[in-house]
Amino acid sequence: MSFINYSSREINCKIVFYGPGLCGKTTNLQYVYAKTNPEAKGKMISLATETERTLFFDFLPLSLGEIRGFKTRFHLYTVPGQVFYDASRKLILKGVDGVVFVADSQIERMEANIESMENLRVNLAEQGYDLNKIPFVMQYNKRDLPNVATVEELRGLLNPRMVPEYQAVAPTGVGVFDTLKAIAKLVLTELKKGG
Repeated sequence: MSFINYSSREINCKIVFYGPGLCGKTTNLQYVYAKTNPEAKGKMISLATETERTLFFDFLPLSLGEIRGFKTRFHLYTVPGQVFYDASRKLILKGVDGVVFVADSQIERMEANIESMENLRVNLAEQGYDLNKIPFVMQYNKRDLPNVATVEELRGLLNPRMVPEYQAVAPTGVGVFDTLKAIAKLVLTELKKGG
């Protein structure tokens, strides 16, 4: 549900980075923030309680053009990784326009990935969204570690629909902007449809 600000002639789109704890959601956002032109971004806001943290910032990409004379501003959010912060996760998904699922490629994290993906489906459904119908991109993060599952194994467990998928090493930026461009493009395509 993008928000249109008529006075600034901007369409505001919400993209949520979802995934298990410590999979690299925050690292993705920090990398994007660090590499984004200072004039094109807002402040990075960290909403932190004693036990959880959510990051948020917005940016106005200069190269994506306009839709019906409106610029597009993207608001990027992370959710707390641990499933027991479900109330926060649900709240952050409210009004989402696109989702990036950040999977931890380590073999010992497969169960956490599957649990988080199921949690995403349930939480979206409770908000009236269908994961099969909203812009959705997969990122297989931590590809630089020695104990990673193959892309085929990850795909089989997490991406049976074959949505766009990217391999990443978030701290160094590998795959980070590819993932972001893919979800932004899907969101913009959906907006242009009037959806």
